[in-house]
Amino acid sequence: MTLIRSEIIGFGHYLPNKILTNDDLSQMVETSDEWISTRTGIKSRHVVEGELTSDMALKAASNALKVAEISGEEVELVVVATVTPDNTTPAMAGKISAALGTKPGTPAFDMSAACSGFVYALTMADNMIRLGQVKTAVVIGAESLSKITDWTDRNTCVLFGDGAGAVVLRAKEGKGTSADTGILATKIFADGSHYDSLKTTGGVASTQTSGFIFMDGKEVFKYAINSLTQAAEETMKMAGVTSSEIDWLIPHQANVRIIDGVGKKLELPEEKVIVTVDHHGNTSAASIPLALSESYASGKLKKGDLVSLTAMGAGFTWGGALVRI
Repeated sequence: MTLIRSEIIGFGHYLPNKILTNDDLSQMVETSDEWISTRTGIKSRHVVEGELTSDMALKAASNALKVAEISGEEVELVVVATVTPDNTTPAMAGKISAALGTKPGTPAFDMSAACSGFVYALTMADNMIRLGQVKTAVVIGAESLSKITDWTDRNTCVLFGDGAGAVVLRAKEGKGTSADTGILATKIFADGSHYDSLKTTGGVASTQTSGFIFMDGKEVFKYAINSLTQAAEETMKMAGVTSSEIDWLIPHQANVRIIDGVGKKLELPEEKVIVTVDHHGNTSAASIPLALSESYASGKLKKGDLVSLTAMGAGFTWGGALVRI
């Protein structure tokens, strides 16, 4: 059986120049490198200065197009996952699409699903490719979380960072088996009863401000390991593979204890779990594409590798994607 798959043909990422270490944070709030490291696994994060979220997104997307060796004119869809767009409206994706040199009329939209945003965006793009609506798409995750972080709140300010990651997808015929190259399965979820557990304290309709990130840490931690594991298991089941066949697990990079917990529940050895939270922090929708691109650029990810992506974010939203590189 012939089946259209969405093959990843390009990876790209961008990180702002400024690096904020745990020692730097200890000069700003009552905390320490030991306190942050032992609880989160984070040692440093990048913080944007003089750049917009769209600037980072454009650089990541441009890098992905270079790896894919295609021009912007070949791109037929741009999807940007973010909760920190330049403006409330219009969608940041349109701005980036034009800057990439896509043809007029190319659909472009933003996706707001917090830390699950990239998996949600990847799912939407994959669906459009499999339906034959487009052949080539750019999917981006980009965040300036430093702009909605309360730098006096030591419970949250130690967690977040800025950056962007992107992939280029292209339609490719497959045989409909797990040996195909490309996205083999996606599955997304939401449970709005947890709306208030992880959110910002402001918004257009409520306070006319962006507000700051608020998180019920215990509730998020309790939910995260199970939901991340569920999303990974669901996509493996859909594709007809087992965890023993997975080459790499790339979970949302929120907390090393959550990452370790998911790896253990999936019975994957530590060496198969990619961790970038130590030098990225939690970059929300940028987390997974940053880790993907960085791992590909370093040579860790190779053609033919089977990769499980799994994420959970505010809302709660969560989801997974199973991809053969």
